[in-house]
Amino acid sequence: MPIKEKDKLLLRLISKDKALADRLYFELIEGSSTTQERRQEIKSKILRLAQMAQHTPGWILMDMRTLSGDIAYHVKVTKDKYGEIELNLYLLNAFFEYQADPLRTHTSRTEKVAMYMTKKAKTLLNRLNKLNSDYYVDFEQDVNRLLQQLHSMCTQPYARQMNIPREWP
Repeated sequence: MPIKEKDKLLLRLISKDKALADRLYFELIEGSSTTQERRQEIKSKILRLAQMAQHTPGWILMDMRTLSGDIAYHVKVTKDKYGEIELNLYLLNAFFEYQADPLRTHTSRTEKVAMYMTKKAKTLLNRLNKLNSDYYVDFEQDVNRLLQQLHSMCTQPYARQMNIPREWP
């Protein structure tokens, strides 16, 4: 196949797949140097949504799912495993901190968000265990704060059920 035809096919493929186009832009144009700025952008979005006055646990869940999608897209584009853990940990801790009142007690209204947060924490711990142990120092304080919140808020029954530890090594 001639090079011109290959280029045309590649351009058509890239134009249809936004993630692929963003990944190529990140790799080729940015040179992978903007990872920290991209993380900071997502952190500011997390903080803004976490600080908003949420009226129901359902709104909290909806915002968390939206932000989780942003984090997943970031990881898909940048292949940033460290950032995935950092951002998900920041997400959970921010919502526990700023939305403490609606998330304090386990009720039928908080059940879905409690289950979501506990599963997300469990996944986060599993990913953290797969990461190089040299990075554990970076996350130790935040992980232990998260675990303390998991065992004292509406997520408590699910944290016990999923055998989530109370303290992280």
